[in-house]
Amino acid sequence: MLISKDSPAGAASPFAPILAAASHVILGKDHELRLAAACLLAGGHLLIEDLPGLGKTTLAHTLARLLGLQFARVQFTADLLPADVTGVSIFERRHEPGTSEFRFLPGPIFTQVLLADEINRATPKTQSALLEAMAEGQVSVDGESRALPQPFFVIATQNPASQIGTFALPESQLDRFLIRLTLGYPDRQAERALLAGDGGRQRSETLTPLIEPAQLLAWQAEVRQVHASEPLIDYLQALLAASRQAAAWRHGLSPRAGLALLAAARAWAWLSGRNMVLPDDVQAVFIAVAQHRLLSTSNGQPASSSEIASLLSSVAIP
Repeated sequence: MLISKDSPAGAASPFAPILAAASHVILGKDHELRLAAACLLAGGHLLIEDLPGLGKTTLAHTLARLLGLQFARVQFTADLLPADVTGVSIFERRHEPGTSEFRFLPGPIFTQVLLADEINRATPKTQSALLEAMAEGQVSVDGESRALPQPFFVIATQNPASQIGTFALPESQLDRFLIRLTLGYPDRQAERALLAGDGGRQRSETLTPLIEPAQLLAWQAEVRQVHASEPLIDYLQALLAASRQAAAWRHGLSPRAGLALLAAARAWAWLSGRNMVLPDDVQAVFIAVAQHRLLSTSNGQPASSSEIASLLSSVAIP
């Protein structure tokens, strides 16, 4: 059942218990957890960029466990091949004449939550193995398309580009991620609790599923039905136009980026207990949706948070 349009802003959504449980593992990062939840509910994929040791992998484990989803992790390295991710066909020779055949061995991508750990340490060729899966929910190997399990959610982590041994993600790959976020260092109180054993990876191992995958699919269907009014669409278009008029970036936001922004805003509204998108919802997700899609004309790096915030403040709400 859809949440009522008359639900007050901030009313608890059905996802609230999952966020509460995750917050006991990923300490002091409630906003980032909500962004990750919005990404999943919108049917998108999540990119987390940060230094090693700040909880990126733990976040992926935590969501998979709480949602009862199949989980697989691939450590991306310079020698990883596309077939190591998607799978490979092998020739089986059998004893009976005429019965030998090729058999497909699925790769780790055939799961519901795929953690692509340190994705920018693999070559662009291997990174591109994810493109079809993220866009179409299928993998084509040897001329045959194979559907992936549903829901299908990629959480990719990457180290800062300044670190040794990294390859920049192509723009086409970046665009497949609905949301990009950083966790950053915990505050003093959260770090102290973590050091005392009140969170982190060890605690995530004790989590049990709170829902079945079918429930998540039903929630995603509800999110797609969250209402966006004509004035709201006007506001969204104004933001897209403003990004295209700025000389600071190589390209403005594409129509696909506009769809991503609307999907994330719908999920944010649903998490707030509403069945209607407000400008506040668009503003809440705008930096996370737009930042990795707007690359600087000077150095090709993603725009800073302050630059995106400036763009956001320059567009009036209709």
